[in-house]
Amino acid sequence: MTLAGPLAPLRHRQFRLLWTGMSASLVGDGVLLVALAWQVYDLYGAPAAMSAVGVALSLPQVATLLFGGVVSDRFDPRKVMLASDLVRLGTMSTLAVLALTGSLTSLWPILIIAAVHGAAAGFFGPAFDATVPRVVPADDLIAANSLDQFVRPAGMQIFGPMLAGAVIAAGGAGWAFAVNAATFALSVACLLAMSRMPLAAPADEEEPAESIWQEMRAGLSYVRKHVWLWGTFLSATFTYLLFVGPTEVLLPYVVKHELGLSASALALILTSGGLGAIAAALTVGWLGIPRRFMTYTYGVWAVATLAVAGYGAATHTWQLAVACVLVNGLEAAGTVAWATTKQRFVPEGMLGRVSSVDWFVSTALLPLSYALAAPVAGWIGVRETLIGAGLLGAVVTFGFLFLPGMRRVEKLEYIERPGVPVAASTPAPAAEKAEVPA
Repeated sequence: MTLAGPLAPLRHRQFRLLWTGMSASLVGDGVLLVALAWQVYDLYGAPAAMSAVGVALSLPQVATLLFGGVVSDRFDPRKVMLASDLVRLGTMSTLAVLALTGSLTSLWPILIIAAVHGAAAGFFGPAFDATVPRVVPADDLIAANSLDQFVRPAGMQIFGPMLAGAVIAAGGAGWAFAVNAATFALSVACLLAMSRMPLAAPADEEEPAESIWQEMRAGLSYVRKHVWLWGTFLSATFTYLLFVGPTEVLLPYVVKHELGLSASALALILTSGGLGAIAAALTVGWLGIPRRFMTYTYGVWAVATLAVAGYGAATHTWQLAVACVLVNGLEAAGTVAWATTKQRFVPEGMLGRVSSVDWFVSTALLPLSYALAAPVAGWIGVRETLIGAGLLGAVVTFGFLFLPGMRRVEKLEYIERPGVPVAASTPAPAAEKAEVPA
């Protein structure tokens, strides 16, 4: 059977295994989104506790991202992902045992486990970004990134939250943590089944880097030379500062405490956003990306960020669901474009490092975003914080499009991947972005 459109990359065994394992772990992450919020708000019914957990998760991840990118370029990225998944399997198993035995009576164990979990996650993202162009041909990159953006919302915002709502209702958050651990075990099995991948060729064959630190500096130097890279990274830094913390800390609070709804209602809202992201990813996979792909990327991201204000204005579940559809659907559409752009214009031997710089710079202020969410909400109000985050974030995002030289990449030629056919010599209706962690 011949697969076409967004399903085409699944004909490649390596990608199929990679995608299956990631899909499983993302379902577990969706379970964790709901279970962790419910566990924390059961222990402490205040946004400050959830802010602390957000900082514990994000700060170690930011700290390990650059190192994770260098490791992914020097070694087999499959093994890097495998190590990351094994550590996260351990953290979720530990959290499940503590919750099921009634030992989870304070916030400190959650903070420590979250910190270890986040540090391991910092290695996974750059390794995954470096793996995709090695296991699918260039012509399938857009479809592969569309499938990536399909499975992320499907796992984290549809099946994961739905499963979490059912599991928490039946047995409590402890069993939800156990389910997350099981999904990492499945991801480990899929990675073990993949074949060993050859190391990427050095970005500079004549002067290969002599140490990890030199390679890290080379990656930073490459990013500094390209405004479309560092400008987009900085745009994400400030946009995420404005809206990620308020969204992840305050949206569960609005659902649970202001509207008096259940975990199932939060799952329904997140599920709606996941459906929007899936629809957007599949549409982009079929239709491709406009020729002016940077303009397109920034445009849809700006509108997605603006939709965050809808969380603050909503007074009913369906209104929160509509806002979630817009936020996640448009974010996914832009992310497919950004991922393909990086994969087409960054040399293979530099891709892991560039992706790690992307993740590092983009998420550098996430701990501050989580830390500020609760005090700002206490100062100006929960809803006002969400509305302000959406409005300011949209302005910041779109403003970076007008940096001098930002759109010059739209006129450049693609990089040919050795032994892999390349589409047109100049960007046509297809390009993409590396993901920005949620």
